[in-house]
Amino acid sequence: MNKELKDQPLIRLNTVKKTFTSSAGEFEALKGISLCINKGEFVSVVGKSGSGKTTLMNMLAGIDRPTSGEVFVGEKAVHSMSGNQISRWRGSNLGIVFQFFQLLPTLSVIENVMLPMDFCNAYPISERKYRAFDLLKQVGIEEQAYKFPASLSGGQQQRAAIARSLANDPPIILADEPTGNLDTTTAKDVLNIFGNLAEKGKTLIIVTHDQDIARQCSRTIKLSDGLVV
Repeated sequence: MNKELKDQPLIRLNTVKKTFTSSAGEFEALKGISLCINKGEFVSVVGKSGSGKTTLMNMLAGIDRPTSGEVFVGEKAVHSMSGNQISRWRGSNLGIVFQFFQLLPTLSVIENVMLPMDFCNAYPISERKYRAFDLLKQVGIEEQAYKFPASLSGGQQQRAAIARSLANDPPIILADEPTGNLDTTTAKDVLNIFGNLAEKGKTLIIVTHDQDIARQCSRTIKLSDGLVV
């Protein structure tokens, strides 16, 4: 990597617009957002419902594409990759944590954590279970490894989801309202896990309505009506 690329922010959005079309007409969810996020930052994204927070996260993850504008993560132009390219890239470079956990109910907790490794063939087959167990240990639920998600509490399921997001050791973690369904104490524990990951050099971007969480991040990006304010 040349010095010019090395000195660039890890994430860059250039005049990103996103318009959705429905029977009611067109709705512009993002209205020309430009922003940069550096490697190792712990960033919160805040704003009222409908402000564009989740749409922004979907742009970063390549889950959705901008109507116009550019999304770069490292050297990759996410906005111009094909569907198959994005799936492979996302599996190796992003860990995603959802508000509703999204664990597969028919797999044990440890199998859920192993799934991204299987998808990306990221580690030797013989090492995957050991790595998954170690990740569960890091988030404090190793004793739940062979249970099914339905038998875990909400906090334990979210810890499992965080462990899964770390399966392929991605440099970036995206979390969409990760504490929205948790009690205050459990939410604080989950936030501490994120803080520890940031200290280890991961780049974390968290969508949240919780001002206490936002205050603990190194930077806050506030959205209103599809614009950064």
